[in-house]
Amino acid sequence: MPEGHTLHRLANQHQQVFAGGVVRVSSPQGRFADGAALVDGQRLVRSEAHGKHLLHHYESGLAVHVHLGLYGKFYDSELPMGAPVGQVRMRMIGGTGVGTDLRGPAACEVLLPPEVEALTDRLGADPLRSDADPDRAFARIRRSRRPIGALLMDQSVIAGVGNVYRAEVLFRHGISPYRPGLQLSAEEWRALWADLVELMPVGVATGRMHVVRPEHDHGEPSYAPDRPRTYVYRRPGSGCRVCAEPVAHAVLEGRNLFWCPTCQPS
Repeated sequence: MPEGHTLHRLANQHQQVFAGGVVRVSSPQGRFADGAALVDGQRLVRSEAHGKHLLHHYESGLAVHVHLGLYGKFYDSELPMGAPVGQVRMRMIGGTGVGTDLRGPAACEVLLPPEVEALTDRLGADPLRSDADPDRAFARIRRSRRPIGALLMDQSVIAGVGNVYRAEVLFRHGISPYRPGLQLSAEEWRALWADLVELMPVGVATGRMHVVRPEHDHGEPSYAPDRPRTYVYRRPGSGCRVCAEPVAHAVLEGRNLFWCPTCQPS
């Protein structure tokens, strides 16, 4: 599932391409036809992201909410756009010579302002937003017996962090993913948050999650040819880039977990 930097990157792109102009919105697939008709031909005021949620705000006050889920993706093309390929949930055409097709999202819906507020209110602090409140997130963490590895993935606590940033930021700070949240000190939380605030904008700018420090960025290649190296993510059994201990793997609350037992002692 795309992590928060991907949605913020999309929001920035859509702000540049569509915001300020009239947008033609349709649903070639038909599943979003009623929603598309509500915003078609309106001016897009702004595009923004909250965690893993994308919001297009229109002049009428309506907003299109998109959650990509596991399979959703936007496909851009120059105008005129050809016939839709595959199951296109939403097609957007702006006045800048570019259009985009959305396929396979988990959610694509029109929301009223109170519904947008309800959505954002239930999301946790987003390290990529200037209005984020890390103290609110820590208030939840310090009261919880759940492992910090689970809390970092809880979108009601921290919005936008997924499996890669979870695994890597905990490694970078030597914190076991199994440590209960209530055992995390305020100093440790401030360091984790500051690291996320520094790392995630790099993902927005480059489209890639760069998490390995320069002095460790060598040796075994990444888990995929088009991805930067990671410390532990998707490296089970491989030697830790710092101590050479085999990277461990388990499943925590239904998600794959990776960590170094030596660098991140329990």
